Amino acid sequence: MTGFFAGRTLDGLGRDLRSGAATAAGLLARALESVDPSLNAFVIVDAEGAAAAARTADEELAAGRDRGPLHGVPVAIKDIIDVAGLPTGMGSDHFAGHIPERDAACVESLRAAGAVIVGKTTTHEFAYGASGDTAVNGPSRNPHDPSRISGGSSGGSAVAVAAGMVPLAIGTDTGGSVRIPAAFCGIAGFKPAYGAVPTEGVFPLSVSFDHVGVLAATPADCWTAYQVLKRPSPGDAEPAPVPGDIRVAWVESGPVERDVAETVRRLVPDALPVRLDLRELRRIFAAIQDSEAYEVHVERVADAPELYQPVTLDRLRRAGETPGWRYVRASRERARFVEEAAALLRRHDVLALPTVPITAPEIGRLECGLGPVQPALLSLTCPWNVLGLPALSVPAGTVGGLPVGLQLVTAAGREELLFALAAGTAA
Repeated sequence: MTGFFAGRTLDGLGRDLRSGAATAAGLLARALESVDPSLNAFVIVDAEGAAAAARTADEELAAGRDRGPLHGVPVAIKDIIDVAGLPTGMGSDHFAGHIPERDAACVESLRAAGAVIVGKTTTHEFAYGASGDTAVNGPSRNPHDPSRISGGSSGGSAVAVAAGMVPLAIGTDTGGSVRIPAAFCGIAGFKPAYGAVPTEGVFPLSVSFDHVGVLAATPADCWTAYQVLKRPSPGDAEPAPVPGDIRVAWVESGPVERDVAETVRRLVPDALPVRLDLRELRRIFAAIQDSEAYEVHVERVADAPELYQPVTLDRLRRAGETPGWRYVRASRERARFVEEAAALLRRHDVLALPTVPITAPEIGRLECGLGPVQPALLSLTCPWNVLGLPALSVPAGTVGGLPVGLQLVTAAGREELLFALAAGTAA
């Protein structure tokens, strides 16, 4: 955690920029100096394009034009999100040399806010994995222990923030791909409600579950970035008031390593235990995601299977075996659980549980104390993608020297509750 931005917040950087204590060009230089190739956070760094954006940001501030809290701030973008003029490879040989002509919608929002795009970050191939260790450019590495996974699939974005290379990074989250690496790398990660941030220009994994999310050192910085990225809505002018006493429920989540559960539970000791069938939600998630992922890739699997990483190809072929009736039934059952979760969130303001039930395993490890690694990584995060609810992972301390996360979930439109609670609970 030696990069310049370690321990720095967007609020502090903004004060420095506006007081003249820092410049956008100077912050960019610090970001470029902080990039640690050994952690494999970045696929490409766009020093020239970022320098031009930083010059513009400085010129605008000098002329009195302030675009807001991200003006002049270095930001990294996950490599399944289009950035005009930069390669977008999806972590795969299938898209070697692919250069989009247009920015994704979320990148357009960042540029309009004056952010400086530093480069593209490592993604698990096609975002189809929660470990972050399968990509044509190799695994992103956990800055707390480079022999361990970063988590994925937005691993490079999490590593770039956790190691202080940038103060903010954008990722995607289909089953936990922002929250899992945030927890493993000891930072905050926010998955907004489904559809709250546009996904145009993001390569699809599972269109029913795909979300754009943010990773930052603190929950407050995630909130700041979310305000820039979210779609305007009629309720924006009058946010719901945050109650003085937030009612928190602890979701009995099933298998969790004991030290992880005890460490996370200490942050919300008064939360009342409740039950939601996460096991069944995981089954729904698997049926829908597998069907939709295979639909995206069916021609590539048939025509050029050799261009996939072997692990990805095997997952896709198994996904293609999902029968149509299972997808239809899972879609119907999903609607029932949406209603059940809504009823639960009428009785409680926020649901709490660990983000991941284990600490970060070693790179390449396939089994953990709870069974196969990949299902364990997704087990507590994917249900909230099925339900489309906003979910925030905040640092909850360490177990054996490795970070763990507390996951907070609420109803769409009540996101302020997550961040108000996180302000008082984050370790």
